[in-house]
Amino acid sequence: MHAVILAAGRGSRMRPLSRITPKPMLPVGDRPLVAHVADAAVAGGADDLIFVVGDSDGHLREYFGDSYRGVPVTYAVQDPPAGTADAVRCATPYIDGRFAVLNGDNLFEAEAIARLFDHDAAVLAHRVDDPREYGVLSTDGSRVTGVVEKPDDPPTDLANAGAYVFPGSMRDAFDVSRSSRGEYEITDAVESLIAECDVTAVETARWLDVARPDDFVRANEIVLAEGVPVEDGDHWGDGVYVAPGASVADDATVHGPAMIGANAVIESDAVIRGPSVVGAGASVGPEAELTRSVLFPGARVGSRVLLNGVVLGPRCDLSTGACVSGTHQSGETTSVVATHSPLESALGY
Repeated sequence: MHAVILAAGRGSRMRPLSRITPKPMLPVGDRPLVAHVADAAVAGGADDLIFVVGDSDGHLREYFGDSYRGVPVTYAVQDPPAGTADAVRCATPYIDGRFAVLNGDNLFEAEAIARLFDHDAAVLAHRVDDPREYGVLSTDGSRVTGVVEKPDDPPTDLANAGAYVFPGSMRDAFDVSRSSRGEYEITDAVESLIAECDVTAVETARWLDVARPDDFVRANEIVLAEGVPVEDGDHWGDGVYVAPGASVADDATVHGPAMIGANAVIESDAVIRGPSVVGAGASVGPEAELTRSVLFPGARVGSRVLLNGVVLGPRCDLSTGACVSGTHQSGETTSVVATHSPLESALGY
């Protein structure tokens, strides 16, 4: 089983965070978002990983190298990005046999990916309240009979959840025509798969398309709730995970779910309320309060700073007494404080 992981998108809806580092490399828990995808693929039995990357792929290559968790890694370059079917087509020279395709900016349930990999032809599906924002699957029992992109009148509530298995005979299915959006869509390749094979809809209970900053905070919340396997770190109970080298003052308070990254510093009388992540090497000053917030690695929060529903990017320093909130009465939203300039090298997760 080849696992093709799509990681070349521009992430325009995630700006300015996606200007700092490619969206799949944004930190979720103690690792990049795309590493959670790779972990699920490896756990599901992938024999190799093929990352489809853009022209600015240095951060991803720096993190994964030539091998990840004992599985060989290959890179296929898509330049310029021209849609998901085109991305897979760029990977076909490295495919010989059955292959999976997974969106590199989605958060998958690992057990569902393992079930997906049990089939010769399959699509991951997730039931949603409003399917009009997604590709929607029609089914006959567990067999997929059709797929339509963002319909006004959805035939079912089963959303296409961005993970697929294709038999090796379908390598050429990605030579499709441009859609009305001007891109080469994987939906067209899935339609060919449905016409040629019995395609199984594999339902997943948990799935998140990490498209916007609020989704990014939600992704961290999900990972924290499911438990962060911090190597050589401490689990304080109440869903609080502390990585090696982190320093938390005795009179600081951390309410889970929360993760304090490697070599992070939480100073006296600071309060962290979950779901929150303080990234590696980040610091939280005395009497500062963080609620439902994510600090990128290296971010700094001064004394008596109040953050509520905030993403603070790397190289950002909020001085004493600042107050930033992304929470409104109409519902939870997220404020982003970040620079627009890209990092020269990958974050230290």
